[in-house]
Amino acid sequence: MRPPAFPGGTSVTRLSVYGGTCLDGLAGGTPHMHTASTEAYVVIGGSGALQTLDLSGFRETELGAGSTVWFTPGTIHRAINRGGLEVVVVMQNAGLPEAGDAVMTFPPEIVADAARYQEAAALPSDAPDGVLEAAAARRRDLAVEGFLRLARGVADGDTGPLERFYDSAVALVRPVVAGWRRTWEDTVARETRHTAGVLDALERGDGGHLRDAALLESPPGPTARWGMCGRLRTHDVAHPVLLSSPGGPDAGRPGP
Repeated sequence: MRPPAFPGGTSVTRLSVYGGTCLDGLAGGTPHMHTASTEAYVVIGGSGALQTLDLSGFRETELGAGSTVWFTPGTIHRAINRGGLEVVVVMQNAGLPEAGDAVMTFPPEIVADAARYQEAAALPSDAPDGVLEAAAARRRDLAVEGFLRLARGVADGDTGPLERFYDSAVALVRPVVAGWRRTWEDTVARETRHTAGVLDALERGDGGHLRDAALLESPPGPTARWGMCGRLRTHDVAHPVLLSSPGGPDAGRPGP
């Protein structure tokens, strides 16, 4: 039996936002958006801001310990670090962001060309940390360049560049949507069907599912990695450790 998914079919990641300055003099992450998933920031330390851009305009939201904000697909976002910004990121549709749901705001001639986009987005594999850090910084500055161009257009009343960015983003992700649908079916849709069954059972007065109670844990990954917004420490919620279950002897063993 597969272990229950993380609540709501979401995923959770700890993020230390980049501190190095970008080409506009601000410290922070790589501007990007998601095409299918809502993202939430729960700030656990430090200070900064969230810059967002959509058809309603540019906005900057202050962030500090305890701040909780979330943004829907199509919201271009950029984390600004003003001092030790640490965030717990909760993502809708566990697995989709890692499968390419995020599209970075590279200049339009790159976003409109799938091969050039992939080349610009990729970080070198099996490279020393210093090389990866430099590559992540270059990628970030390229996305900031495109982001600033989009923001200037919207500020001037011209939403055409942003509309074209949306169209290019859809073209980039369209070939992989079938795989995303399988991920969604196996997480969010499965959990929704399970909850529907639980509600049906409770309405009948049947609490059999309570006898299957379990405690699970997802330890952090062994190393942080270079993400778009900062150093990420992921939790593999798809393969948790089963700490307790009616099976007794299975406690402490990885779930199937």
